[in-house]
Amino acid sequence: MAQKKGKIVVMGSFITDIAVMTPHFPADGETVLGNSIKFGPGGKGSNQATAAKRAGAEVIMITKLGEDFMSRIAVSHYEKEGMSQKYVYTQKNGQTGSAIIEINAETAENRIIVLTAANRSITREEVDRAEEEIKTCDVVLTQLETSDEPLEEAVLLAKKYGKINVLNPAPAGDVSETVLKNTDYIIPNETEAEYYTGVHITDESSAELAADKLLAMGVKNVIITLGKAGVYAKTADYRGMIPGFRVKAVDTTGAGDAFCGGFSAAIAEGKGTEEAARFACALAAISVTRHGTSPVMPYRNEIEELLAKNTDE
Repeated sequence: MAQKKGKIVVMGSFITDIAVMTPHFPADGETVLGNSIKFGPGGKGSNQATAAKRAGAEVIMITKLGEDFMSRIAVSHYEKEGMSQKYVYTQKNGQTGSAIIEINAETAENRIIVLTAANRSITREEVDRAEEEIKTCDVVLTQLETSDEPLEEAVLLAKKYGKINVLNPAPAGDVSETVLKNTDYIIPNETEAEYYTGVHITDESSAELAADKLLAMGVKNVIITLGKAGVYAKTADYRGMIPGFRVKAVDTTGAGDAFCGGFSAAIAEGKGTEEAARFACALAAISVTRHGTSPVMPYRNEIEELLAKNTDE
């Protein structure tokens, strides 16, 4: 029997990544000679959309670009990935979102400054134009690099048609009660979970406490990503840790996006929490072994190969 192909609508950001490899992060006032610089397609929304597309889902992206040279990076990327640009809007005289990413060549850790720019100008009406796509999808995936109005509209349209809402509350910031109460799966990392709950996560019990506080806010299911340790899940069908995969990381930028895209693709196919999270952990693990974000998201066959290699005897 053929695998069901899920359909996902992603309402979120496109951001041009400007990534600089450095031997160490500079201290205040210090100048460091970098190793390399690279421009590429990124943004939480677009990264997650790319991850989901390569993982096997049909993906519709709702985003907004500026009128500048960086917008061409987005157009080229979507053309290469075979993703529709029907709902990729342009802000007149606007700037495409951008991110300055410092990557420590020794530890693979990163520091990021994001300018959301045109992403903040997506309107409720532009989301409404994609209503038929939402009506026929399985999952609506959102983040916090746009403004509140289009975010709420995407979430409410999904709920109107009984679709699954997945929210990645990143970068951490205010989220309306309307969004939270209509969120089926919230996927913060440990830092974001602490921002919303005040709980510093150090182990499984503190992760569960944070999850309980998020559930009390109205969300239905919680997945907290914990880097190489894997994830903690508290959902209708699973409770506990789901381990990650042992890999040699070279760049952790976009790992959370990889997970969110992979999890959404798996949920859209009808997988349960544990299987979907395991699938997403595999996708994220592969992504951190490569430099970059959207362009290095793995394809379905790579994810399945890693899962097969790590199947319990």
